[in-house]
Amino acid sequence: MHQCDGGARDAPLLTVREARQVQPERTPSHHRKRHGAPAGLDGLTSIMGDEVINISHLYGFGLVDAEAMVVEAKKWRNVPPQHTCTKTSDRRTRYIRADQKLNASMSTTGCSEQADQHVVFLEHVVVRVLIVHPRRGDLEINLISPSGTRSQLLGQRLFDSSNEGFRNWEFMTVHCWGEKAEGTWTLEITDSPSQLRNPEVLGKLKEWTLILHGSSEHPYQTQGSQHSRSRMLEIPTAGKELKTPDSVPGAPEHEEEEEEEYNGPCHHECGDQGCDGPDADHCLNCIHFSLGSLKTGRTCVSHCPLGYFEDEEARRCRRCNRGCEKCVGRGPNECRSCRRGLFFYSKESACVETCPTGCFNDEGPGLEECIQCAPDFLQQEWRCVRTCAPGYYRSEPAGFSQRMCRKCEENCLSCQGPGTSCTQCKDGYSLISRMCIMNATCNNADEVFCEMVKSNRLCEKKLFRQFCCRTCLMTAG
Repeated sequence: MHQCDGGARDAPLLTVREARQVQPERTPSHHRKRHGAPAGLDGLTSIMGDEVINISHLYGFGLVDAEAMVVEAKKWRNVPPQHTCTKTSDRRTRYIRADQKLNASMSTTGCSEQADQHVVFLEHVVVRVLIVHPRRGDLEINLISPSGTRSQLLGQRLFDSSNEGFRNWEFMTVHCWGEKAEGTWTLEITDSPSQLRNPEVLGKLKEWTLILHGSSEHPYQTQGSQHSRSRMLEIPTAGKELKTPDSVPGAPEHEEEEEEEYNGPCHHECGDQGCDGPDADHCLNCIHFSLGSLKTGRTCVSHCPLGYFEDEEARRCRRCNRGCEKCVGRGPNECRSCRRGLFFYSKESACVETCPTGCFNDEGPGLEECIQCAPDFLQQEWRCVRTCAPGYYRSEPAGFSQRMCRKCEENCLSCQGPGTSCTQCKDGYSLISRMCIMNATCNNADEVFCEMVKSNRLCEKKLFRQFCCRTCLMTAG
């Protein structure tokens, strides 16, 4: 019997590793997916990749068939290298309204323009969100893949009353396993208030990032004989010839099955030497540039992606210095723009983590995060504006140099200051003694009493106004 320090659930995986000594960490995950038995589990949903897979929100892919895993492990071919493709939404505030759904969509090619990040077949997906919300337990978050698979990332939590929201919080799902990465992804956020909240305080989705993990090759496709594509895109070295078994003295004579030669069309980025397949990574030379390395494989591209520069002489995409997004060479002082989180120091054409003494960061906070405005501007709800919006009045707080736009009393369309100073009301309201009162609630309690209030000029007093609204309104008119 196999002994181990872990629990019973670890035994099948250890036996699988023993059956096949060299396996990447991800390979057993593919074993579990292929040999899980979800029958009888609650909450099953189906996901669509190249095959239909049943999965439970509570128990994943189900009960593991350990025997089938061990048998397959003996002949298992390791899965292709894992790639990670990341895409971030534009930093634009989207409001999350109570009892409504917010749908934020993002399209991706799976980073097809970057060979070392290209994801075609998905494994797991991570969503990172920046959400501001007065009670985050009221939120439910779902992710909908290009194939239509709905994954619940977050359910409502009755006892989570935190007002901190989710600041760069990551959620992960495997419900899209085996699907294609390319297409439009939708983040669906539902706000269902579980208790009374201020309806004017809305949640905000400020930014979200989609992180796709998977491979550019099909993980279960039987790979044929490996082409030595290291020769493609390489300039042969003079005086060196590739030795074949036939040229080695004493080599045993044997008859090998010749691989069928490819006679189809080449990719449009392939050069005059042709190709041994239809895709851009089957080219024997390139028209424009080659991207990648001998280890990871090379592909032909029309232009080099971010993080690389174009070596015209060698027709290669060369990697920029660490931190550079665009560059003209490999050196640290050959940057033209920087990756997210770094600042471009134009004097030295370098990317730095902090600006040197005497310089400042001109990529400051967004429009809704201002704490000080320019001299000709006023601050309104953390924004800098030239004039106050309807429903706000201009104010200059004592002791502060910053001029402000403060909110008028409720239902005022315009006002002269704080308190009862309305000058215009919203539709459906009437202006009474510089207050806005709803038309439908403006009635008299007693006609005789209200005539007395009017004749004694008591409408200015709030108590009498409440009982004799219609009469006082007519007086005001």
